[in-house]
Amino acid sequence: MALLSLNHAGTVGVRAMDDQHGILMDTMNELRLAVVRGECREQISEVLDRLIEFTRMHFSSEEQLLERYVFPGMAEHRAEHQRILAQILQSSHRVQHGEQMQMRPLLCMLRESYTEHIEGMDLEYGPWLNGRGVD
Repeated sequence: MALLSLNHAGTVGVRAMDDQHGILMDTMNELRLAVVRGECREQISEVLDRLIEFTRMHFSSEEQLLERYVFPGMAEHRAEHQRILAQILQSSHRVQHGEQMQMRPLLCMLRESYTEHIEGMDLEYGPWLNGRGVD
């Protein structure tokens, strides 16, 4: 599985959100490398915990920004955040409690969830916020 990078297709045009998306990609790459290197469950779990904490912070930051500017797709956006976070939490719980889990499908799910969200729903709010003076 290739390293993730934030490309032009995933740039929403809001600097703070683009910076946070980059950090999310870096953390997922760190998780991927831990798996590829065959690191122990505890180390993988630590990286997953960091991914979860940063994801929570990012989603909260994004939702506050969207609420402040009354983004019309806010309810759907929040529901998608909750869905993604629930998936990650379920996977993390399984890893932390020693359940047998294939890491490649987890990495693929994370990659798809984040990239589809960033390159789909997040791209919708960029022009909306830019039109209201948010860079």
